Amino acid sequence: MSTARNIASDRGLTIRMFVTGLLIVVLYGAVIGLLVAFGVSMALVLVIAAAVLFCQYWFSDKIALYGMGGHLVTAEQAPELHGVIDRLCALADMKKPRVALANVDVPNAFATGRSPNNAVICATSGLIRRLDEAELEAVLAHELSHVAHRDVAVMTIASFLGMVAGITTRMMLWMGLLGGFGGGYGGARGRGGRGGSGGGNLAMIEMGVLLVSIVVYAISFMLTRALSRYRELAADRSGALLTGKPSALASALVKVNGEMSRIPTRDLRKAESFNAFYFTPATARNGVSLSTVFSTHPSLQKRLDQLSKIEAELARPA
Repeated sequence: MSTARNIASDRGLTIRMFVTGLLIVVLYGAVIGLLVAFGVSMALVLVIAAAVLFCQYWFSDKIALYGMGGHLVTAEQAPELHGVIDRLCALADMKKPRVALANVDVPNAFATGRSPNNAVICATSGLIRRLDEAELEAVLAHELSHVAHRDVAVMTIASFLGMVAGITTRMMLWMGLLGGFGGGYGGARGRGGRGGSGGGNLAMIEMGVLLVSIVVYAISFMLTRALSRYRELAADRSGALLTGKPSALASALVKVNGEMSRIPTRDLRKAESFNAFYFTPATARNGVSLSTVFSTHPSLQKRLDQLSKIEAELARPA
């Protein structure tokens, strides 16, 4: 359901968000069940999961802004940025989100926040410097569409389980490299006749947790990538219809993608972890990364083809 009167709901996006959310809930249940089966305390699992989810959900806007180096700005500090968003919010008939600016050269923008009432639209100084007014308006209309569609909160929650699974996997591998699975319990194995079997059980638990984490990470990764690609097309469509200038958004896409090749690789790699929330992915060109193999965004050509179709539809006489 859209939270803006003049930004229509996207039925396809709504269905995909529901299905993704449902699958994530099923995955949550499976993870908890498997961890308990491997001997991990259910109370401990629930407490840790609830604490991490609470922090990510309630502080997602602050986490994203901090990670990208963004900060909230007033109308006096960024009059151009506020002016464009004011016009778009009036056009969409929606509540104005908070406005942030990131002083980085990577040309991009993103929306974050757990709900429309807590939403933040952030643009980089590199984006503002490179785009003209119509192109900047088109990009910000795209980001406002994310807020109106409520897909930012769904992406935050959907990516949570994969993040936890990824952290768990790295921790288990790190522990294994240091002392081998069950290696840290050598003292326990030396006590009594059951020490050896106890150590073996601990090793089995550790291996089980590692395997579960890897599988969960892979499934969660694919679910969020599939949803992320569709939501970008939905935001392109809604943003283009809001401004009535699909060509401006197409021009911004081409310009930003072209400029990415001029950004230092170290800056692109730093920004890659936030690709799922960006207007267009910040992908390092040299080498293969997860961003190129399992992209968070549809291809540039697919986005341009859709915008070209919308341009033709708007040009037809009523």
